[in-house]
Amino acid sequence: MSLTLSKRENDKENVFTSFTLSKAESDEDKFEDAYETIPVATTMNLMSSLEECTTGLYLFLNNRFKEAIDLIHPWSKNSIYHALIYNILMVVKAILTFDPLDIQIGMTTTKEALKTCNGFRRKSRMTSFSHLVNKQGIKAIKEEELHAEVCYAECLILKSTVTFIQDDSMFAFLKSAINIGLSYQIYKDCQQVLTQIPNNQSKTYRHLVGGVKFGLGAFNLILSLVPPKTLKLLNIVGYSGDRDVGLTLLYESASESHINNILSVLTLLFYYSYIFVAFGVGKGHSSAVEDLFLIYLQKFPNCVILKFFHARFSMLKGNFKNAQLVLEQCIFIQNEWKQFHHLCYWELMWCHVFLRNWKQAYHYADLLSHKSRWSKAIYVYSKAMLLALLPSESVKSESEDLNSLFLKVDSLRIKILGTSVPIEKFVAEKGQRYGTTTGWFTAQPILEFIYAWSGFRVMSKKLDLISSWLSIINRGEDLLRENPNKEYGTDDISLLNLLKGLCLKHLGRYSTAEHYFNRVIQKEKLLKYDHYLVPYTYYELGILHYLKGDYESATKNLDNIKNYKDYSMEARLQFRTHIALEQIAKEKRWS
Repeated sequence: MSLTLSKRENDKENVFTSFTLSKAESDEDKFEDAYETIPVATTMNLMSSLEECTTGLYLFLNNRFKEAIDLIHPWSKNSIYHALIYNILMVVKAILTFDPLDIQIGMTTTKEALKTCNGFRRKSRMTSFSHLVNKQGIKAIKEEELHAEVCYAECLILKSTVTFIQDDSMFAFLKSAINIGLSYQIYKDCQQVLTQIPNNQSKTYRHLVGGVKFGLGAFNLILSLVPPKTLKLLNIVGYSGDRDVGLTLLYESASESHINNILSVLTLLFYYSYIFVAFGVGKGHSSAVEDLFLIYLQKFPNCVILKFFHARFSMLKGNFKNAQLVLEQCIFIQNEWKQFHHLCYWELMWCHVFLRNWKQAYHYADLLSHKSRWSKAIYVYSKAMLLALLPSESVKSESEDLNSLFLKVDSLRIKILGTSVPIEKFVAEKGQRYGTTTGWFTAQPILEFIYAWSGFRVMSKKLDLISSWLSIINRGEDLLRENPNKEYGTDDISLLNLLKGLCLKHLGRYSTAEHYFNRVIQKEKLLKYDHYLVPYTYYELGILHYLKGDYESATKNLDNIKNYKDYSMEARLQFRTHIALEQIAKEKRWS
């Protein structure tokens, strides 16, 4: 099958090109929101395919989701880029809704996209492209075949994603791992070929280069976060990924004009606003990344996705009230895909939690528990912990029973790969504890929940908030010491000591913080239930020494974590520890 099907009728060169990211942009790079009638293509070649798919992405970024899908879908079985972009849109929808029908549509679309891309790939693939070029020269392959390889590799990742959420069996996990390994090898092969292509490239060449940068950037970033033992399960042996290389490739890809640049910038935004907050150490996003993001936001000021990340960055700067305003705008700006509202509800709940507006936070937890499919267990637990903090008259008006809510959490858990989601298992165990016992400090569930979701780090730019939460912890410690609980007393006090040390660390009071961390470690043998507290304390102590520049002590404490097994949220801590040790080793090489 030839990639060039036929010349597009009335083809106008660069009607919609991928936008160039410069402040002084030309008129042809702007998406005209008033352009209501999208021309229907009767024929399609590689260039016109890229143009039309870029138009579809522009529609999507202007919250015109149905129009974007309607434009892309007709050619999705005859054009590799239509197949890819339509696949992306359907998988995004499946992830947002978690509706079984949408997930099935996402899988069907993925299989069709792979079939379409495969039809344009080189028929004989007994050897890699790079090996073929080394033997026969660059003319042995066509640029169109490379485009098909890159699109195929991207679709393999999408298939792995849908497989993971559709089928929780170990067999499905292994299938996903094989697809991920194959995708990675394709990107590496294409990268080697690109180094041998001469400078007189076609107009479509930049899209090829951008796609390879996006793929390898994303792989380097993701694989750098994963401990070596987990990489072996993913069938990617002997390569750990380089985080700096990944971030650099993604930044370059996001800064250039091609069809994958928006995916590159969204990957960067997700990494810096969520992954780095939960797992990273050291410096966060650079001003260059933020400047790049603001250029995109200027081009698409009403894009609900970009506005959402704008709100998230405001939260990370401590501007919670501004974040609330932007999130509320996100809710009102579009109603076509209401699942975006659920993302906003979640962050609005957290804004109100950090500011201790319990009533408003409860409102958003309640909305999520009724409207979102993602994690009923998390949402009902959130309702319960917030209900515990409401005045008695507010509790009566909500017509909810605190103990019943806590106990209900366990029945709402979902399973992935035949096992419970770690954070759901954690809150279910806590729900059983708080729903069947008395004598616990009323803010205790929410304090532990904030820690589990890296909330203290989100608040770390707002030291007055950290200080106010430290006062709540001190009050709780006094209450627990006045009314000791024989069964849970040591565990509860140790939790508060860990959180007190964490707050003091954020306030720069390192010596006092270390004192409270050591208190937790000293009580290790007296803990009855919350055995996760000690390895997590070693992590916080290791990070404290890292911040002080004492790499030896930091490494020693982080290495101690390897001695602990079978505790709550274990995998998360293994990821954090791996990333921290890598960062320390890197800085030691620099010094």
